[in-house]
Amino acid sequence: MATSSKRLRQAAALPLRGKKVCLVTSSNGKRQVIPKGLIEPGHSAAETALLEAWEEAGLLGVLAPEPLGSYLYHKLGRNYHVTVYVLNVTEAAEDWPEKNRRQRAWVDVELALEQLDDPGLRKLVSQVNGVSQPP
Repeated sequence: MATSSKRLRQAAALPLRGKKVCLVTSSNGKRQVIPKGLIEPGHSAAETALLEAWEEAGLLGVLAPEPLGSYLYHKLGRNYHVTVYVLNVTEAAEDWPEKNRRQRAWVDVELALEQLDDPGLRKLVSQVNGVSQPP
């Protein structure tokens, strides 16, 4: 099948505030994830990461100019390539577009590593952990 070998491009925000990471529940409510979504035509990965952080978690902030990295995953017969940006959160809204569908939680990086399922995403989060720890 031609469509299953093509990678769909997504972008994600890894929201940070101090030494905490913001995780949100997945759309089915069964897993902890970071805000991410498909990159729509005419939009950049960075724009998508900012939009998803707002829609899925009600977060605003300053996006790192360069991606932290990327990872691959497979879901429902499709392959995805996710570009991840660090979002230094400056505001967490009381209300946001997907508030009724998702919960957000601020957790230590170590707990985030335990709660995230995807090994590629865990590897990226662990890189942040190394950078954020005092020498």
